Amino acid sequence: MIPAALTIAGSDPSGGAGIQADLKTFHQFGVYGEAALTLLTVQNTLRVDAVECLAPSFVLRQIEAVLEDIPPRAAKTGALGNAAIIEALASLAPSFTFPLVVDPVMISKHGAPLIAEDARAVARDKLLPRAFLITPNLHEASALSGISVNSEEEMEKAAVRLREMGAANVLVKGGHLTGSAADLLLDSGGAIHWFPSLRIDTPHTHGTGCTYSAAITACLAIGLPLHEAVRRAKLFITEAIRTNPGLGHGSGPVNHHAVVRN
Repeated sequence: MIPAALTIAGSDPSGGAGIQADLKTFHQFGVYGEAALTLLTVQNTLRVDAVECLAPSFVLRQIEAVLEDIPPRAAKTGALGNAAIIEALASLAPSFTFPLVVDPVMISKHGAPLIAEDARAVARDKLLPRAFLITPNLHEASALSGISVNSEEEMEKAAVRLREMGAANVLVKGGHLTGSAADLLLDSGGAIHWFPSLRIDTPHTHGTGCTYSAAITACLAIGLPLHEAVRRAKLFITEAIRTNPGLGHGSGPVNHHAVVRN
């Protein structure tokens, strides 16, 4: 049977991020994609005009419907919106029999908040310990760990702190570093793995975090070990950025038709 993966995230009507990016990525990796919506946005490559969260009970009912009929082999979260949704998801997560990848989305590419300020502590205290893997960028790693993260050394310190706070595995993304775009994986055994890549000079990076975490989730769904899942996902997101289609008048989407390399 074809493996399934579930995304629990918000909607981007312009298709570059959120569940739209996740489902395209799942498909590209040969995985059947499922989606439970948490919030709706009014956005394009230029701006985010509005964010509306769904009722937590409705979010849970979507997830439960999926689990009843087509259970995924891996799942991921994206933008969760508010503390009530995060608490509801954290209460259900212990019943998951599959790895949960938490992409702690806090702001959009345009700088618009996608999570309420009071929800950050809830995500840190209740959802992070339920995660098989968390995938923060530098800003998110700093907000969750309380450590300023502006260098590879500080990435390592933040990853250690986040593991101490309950996350089984931590991937700190270095896309916002000056110079290289290396990512750091601290695994459950305490080993550190670096995934370097050259920086690509382009404004078209909308949805990179969603796409990257979705690629990792898809690889976990097909049974790859974590290190290999991150390696393949890193190759994919780098190629997706490099071959971006140049759509939109702002920060355009990456190429979700990029070649999946082994």
